[in-house]
Amino acid sequence: MMVSVFIGTSVDGFIARRDGNLDFLPPDGGEPHGYNEFIATVDALVIGRKTFETVLAFPIWPYGDKRVVVLSSQPLDFSAVRGGVVEQMSGTPAEIIAKLEASGTHHVYLDGGITIQRFLRAGLVHRLIITRVPVLIGEGIPLFGSLPHDVRLKHVATQHYPSGLVKSEYRVVK
Repeated sequence: MMVSVFIGTSVDGFIARRDGNLDFLPPDGGEPHGYNEFIATVDALVIGRKTFETVLAFPIWPYGDKRVVVLSSQPLDFSAVRGGVVEQMSGTPAEIIAKLEASGTHHVYLDGGITIQRFLRAGLVHRLIITRVPVLIGEGIPLFGSLPHDVRLKHVATQHYPSGLVKSEYRVVK
């Protein structure tokens, strides 16, 4: 199974402000930069509770009819999800991946800072696609946290866009 991250950050490495606000990101993701092509290859998304709560406030459900797994050990209310296919799981990253693989999932998209950090620490991320937005916000929720050891990456490609977005793709070296 392939486990990928596709995420936007400020140039100084933050995925959101401290309060979770994403107002520094371009509206509607900005110009096309490969997200639609990426999401078309995904079988399931795995997000944390905080990310789930953030996207619930969006005017439309951003994941269409893709299977979305929300990680939380607390009961969640999915009644506000409009048109999405959402379920809850708990467990270690390895347990989550095993459950998804057993259900026939081939490509997982991880989203949310804590979730990405947990799966990286567990050595379960295969690919990182990071789009840097041309802004410094000074503080916020970092994309990366502490790691038990170095995570070696192989650069695959970098693209820049007229708006100033810079997208880089890396494969995790096992």
